[in-house]
Amino acid sequence: MPTRVTRTTPKPAASRSLRTQHFVSLCDLSPGELASLLQAALVLKKERARGVRSYGATALKGQHVALLFEKPSLRTRCTFEIAVRELGGDVIAPPQDVAMGEREPIADVARNLERWVSGVVIRTFAQDRLVEFATAAPRLHVVNALTDEEHPCQALADLLTLHEQFGDLKGHTVAFVGDGNNVATSLTQGALMLGMHVRLATPAGYEFVPEMESQLRDLARHGATLEVSRDARAAVNGVSAVYTDAWTSMGQEAEAQQRRKVFAPFQVNEALMHAAGDAVFMHCLPAHRGEEATDEVMDGPASIIYDQAENRLHAQKALLMLLMGRSQ
Repeated sequence: MPTRVTRTTPKPAASRSLRTQHFVSLCDLSPGELASLLQAALVLKKERARGVRSYGATALKGQHVALLFEKPSLRTRCTFEIAVRELGGDVIAPPQDVAMGEREPIADVARNLERWVSGVVIRTFAQDRLVEFATAAPRLHVVNALTDEEHPCQALADLLTLHEQFGDLKGHTVAFVGDGNNVATSLTQGALMLGMHVRLATPAGYEFVPEMESQLRDLARHGATLEVSRDARAAVNGVSAVYTDAWTSMGQEAEAQQRRKVFAPFQVNEALMHAAGDAVFMHCLPAHRGEEATDEVMDGPASIIYDQAENRLHAQKALLMLLMGRSQ
């Protein structure tokens, strides 16, 4: 059975310590940088809970961060706005119709913002749009707040939440039940980098594409493995965590009826959680309650979904601090 632990965390430095200029993918971090970022997030969370002035409170002093969102958001927008302000920076949010290339090319938007702000947090559709933006403005720090292909900030919060539950993640297993989507991709990247086994249970045709699956396997450290199956019950047996996400993501609304039919055997319900044993339940939210997971599971004693939501703030604060922070 998975064992939950409590750990003390050393206080890291509050200046920039990531080698990457941009955070477009979790793969922009080394396994060591990912582990250090999670440790920094734990410290920030503990200090915020105690109401003390954080060691990173002026890390973004004098810096502006722009939020460019083409998709609706609750958790991502709120937590990034709070994170920037609690690190001493300021936030701007240009209107959507001028932010990502509707009035002018994406590259021109990037080159303008590069003259005014230090960082840009982007929530968009194709990953290529994000890469184009980052390439056009090399002095900016560009952060991926969600694309159709990857959701690395969510993965940071997920890994932080799992670390709080279990401590060192090496040897633990997470089962992702449902669509092999952007959330599944980023979670798998981070879990394998930290030595955590991943099992993806998904209908045929919804797994990782072969090229992505090969790239994911190459990330594995400490003997971590990736298994893909069609059997949700077998996939959750003996795992530390069961994770699911909405069957229909933004931009896939036309497929909703078909997806509900295909994914019905992959619903996370009480019977599936019973098969998992002493596992925690995870969901990135928003949820289509009664579809990918039942209310009994989402609101049950094994659920840590709101811990994940809270940890978006702490993980993103650590990311911004280490990506853009100045020496204290």
